[in-house]
Amino acid sequence: MAQGSALVDRAGTTMSEVVGAIRRVTDIVGEISAASHEQSLGVAQVGEAVTQMDQVTQQNAALVEEMAAAASSLKSQAEDLVHVVSVFRLEDEVGGAPMGQPALQRSRQALQIQ
Repeated sequence: MAQGSALVDRAGTTMSEVVGAIRRVTDIVGEISAASHEQSLGVAQVGEAVTQMDQVTQQNAALVEEMAAAASSLKSQAEDLVHVVSVFRLEDEVGGAPMGQPALQRSRQALQIQ
């Protein structure tokens, strides 16, 4: 009978140890689950940030294209304006450039500070 009682005591102790180990495993699994959830949220935030950066990059690329087109148009307009203005001649300009020099060049010279 004493042997049976000792076996029951050891079985009770073993069961208590098993229950304690199960609680520790349950706690660890809970921590892993919480960490996985936090990591999932972090990955989602990174994904959103990358999407926003992609959108901004596309907008910037579109703006660069628009600016390049505008610069090209302005260059063309400036060339046309230079051509149109170059046909004008000033008659007698005292101390100015010789007759026949395009007005734009004379105007540039007149604007230079001595």
